[in-house]
Amino acid sequence: MLLARGSSDDPNTWLWTLAAIALYAVLTYGLTYRARVRRGSAHPARDAVHDLKDREDPQSPRQRYVSRLIMLGGALIVGLAVALTSGPLRIVVAGLAGAATVVGWAYYDFRTARRTPAPQ
Repeated sequence: MLLARGSSDDPNTWLWTLAAIALYAVLTYGLTYRARVRRGSAHPARDAVHDLKDREDPQSPRQRYVSRLIMLGGALIVGLAVALTSGPLRIVVAGLAGAATVVGWAYYDFRTARRTPAPQ
């Protein structure tokens, strides 16, 4: 009898997924921190963390749709890169395509987020 397994033969799939989520979080924090510094916040690091956890305003349906399209398109590009390459080149191409997608996704979400004024 065979035990049920995940759909992927690669055991590192979860590591790649967690790396993408971590990269998104770091980029979003970095962009928010930079915006707080530019606005003259007295405590930009703390304010950036509060901005990340206090996202109560949901995206508009159009912005959410575009954000999800960026994610889906990136997943498709990474999937194609993995399917069309092999060996060490596969790792490099998939990593670069995934990183570029996550950077674009984080930047889009940051640019379309509602702005809150810096506390004085």
